[in-house]
Amino acid sequence: MPNTTFEIAGHHIAPGTSETVNLPVSILPDHTPVGLQVQVHNGKRAGPTMCVSAAVHGDEVIGVEIVRRLLRASQLNALRGTLLVVPVVNSYGFLFRSRYLPDRRDLNRCFPGHPSGSLGSRLAHIFLNDVVKRCDFGIDLHSAAIHRTNLPQVRISPNDPVTKKMALDFGAPVVLTSPLRDGSLRAVAAEHDTPILLYEAGEGLRFDEMAVRAGLAGILRVMRGQDMLPAKGIAKPKAASYICNASKWLRAPAGGLLRTFRAEGETVAKGEVLATVSDPFGAVETDLIAPGPGILIGRAMLPVVNEGDAVFHIAQLSPMAAEDTVDDLSTQLETDPLFDEDEII
Repeated sequence: MPNTTFEIAGHHIAPGTSETVNLPVSILPDHTPVGLQVQVHNGKRAGPTMCVSAAVHGDEVIGVEIVRRLLRASQLNALRGTLLVVPVVNSYGFLFRSRYLPDRRDLNRCFPGHPSGSLGSRLAHIFLNDVVKRCDFGIDLHSAAIHRTNLPQVRISPNDPVTKKMALDFGAPVVLTSPLRDGSLRAVAAEHDTPILLYEAGEGLRFDEMAVRAGLAGILRVMRGQDMLPAKGIAKPKAASYICNASKWLRAPAGGLLRTFRAEGETVAKGEVLATVSDPFGAVETDLIAPGPGILIGRAMLPVVNEGDAVFHIAQLSPMAAEDTVDDLSTQLETDPLFDEDEII
């Protein structure tokens, strides 16, 4: 079935064409205009409408690079439906290399927003109403906060069959459930029947080639799974994902110099020494011990720690066989939720 013209902010994008649309947001103190730029790819044939967004937190630049590569992917020539891509949602944080907005608000706690509210509230309102609510589903790209790194992982909403299927299609090393937070994009989008899959990988203000490739491949697989792209040229995952249904942050037992012996993505057994914290003289050393078996899905990057600092994020795991169904996945995921990025400090 042929597609129809897609209209956004007074722009009309014909089937088989693409266009970058600027949605005005505000004006900086020096009167430089700031807008939300959306690239619309409208396929020749009818299909779902999907959004891909990055840099809701301005220092999470890995998502921006994933989007850049997505927009250059040859597979989009065979697109069915409509793809809305926002490389940088939080332009203010992106320009100043900050996670937050100029008023120190977290944009991912400002949804649904309001047209006459704070700066974050106005930006959230525009993004939600002009982009997200126009879509059937979406993928939001994130990374760990600065000085921490995450293993590539997808986070899905509890009891949501759409994001569960998207997670299976994405093929990230780890799939985990994460509760919906008040004011977050995922929570508000879910209220409007727009499921959002969240991808977490790498470190703030840093590129990570593995994280970028995993993100790009996963997006293309999700689009294939939703019949937006043909299977040709889209590789299947090389290994099954791990399903994680609980997690724990291991914290520094003392202040000092941190020496880590294990990295994100490694599986560990109970009793293994993961790191050692020592004083500057090396006279006192304290080991950080794995409390049980699991997979390391995140870790601190700085070698200097205070007592109680989050060092390793360890998740319980179980391998997902290729024959597992969505119902099997539901059973495994409907247990204790894992930590959000904002909960680990």
